[in-house]
Amino acid sequence: MKISDSMTAAINDQIKAEFDSAYIYLAMSAYLKDAGLDGMSHWMHKQYKEEVEHAEKFISYLYERGARVIIPDIAKPKDTYENALEVFRTAYAHEQYVTSRIYKLVDLAVSEKDYATQSMLKWYVDEQMEEEDNTGGIVSKLEFLGGDKHGVYTVDRELASR
Repeated sequence: MKISDSMTAAINDQIKAEFDSAYIYLAMSAYLKDAGLDGMSHWMHKQYKEEVEHAEKFISYLYERGARVIIPDIAKPKDTYENALEVFRTAYAHEQYVTSRIYKLVDLAVSEKDYATQSMLKWYVDEQMEEEDNTGGIVSKLEFLGGDKHGVYTVDRELASR
C-alpha cells in the first residue's frame, strides 16, 4: 500500500527537523570545543551524527514506500551560549520538542490506519525516550554542580567516553 500524500509531507517535514537538530548539535559541539570542554563537544558531535542517521532512516523509509523525498533547507543554529548548562538545557528542551513532533506523526499514522508507518515510528518513540533521558540527566548533573569548575570538568571527562 502506498503511503499517503499527507504522511509523506509530514515525514518530509520531520526530515527537515532531523537535519535542523543535527545542525544545532554541530553548533553546540563547536561552542563547547571553543570553551575547552572537549568531552562535552565530543558528546554533542556524536549527537549530531545520530540526528543525521535519524534523517537518513526517514529518507530510506519514504523510498521504501515509493514516496518522494524532499531535501530541505536548514536554518543557521544559535552558536553562542552562556555556559555548558545552557547548552544542555537547550538540547534537552529541543529533544522534548522533537518528541512532540514524533508523537504527532504517530497520531497521523494512527488516524490514517497506516500500520507500516506506525511500526516504523515505534523506533523513534523509543529513541526519543532515550534522548530525553540522556540530555535531562546531564542537565541534572550540571544543575547540581552549580557551576563548580571541578565538577564540570568531571562531567566533561565522563561525556568524552560516549
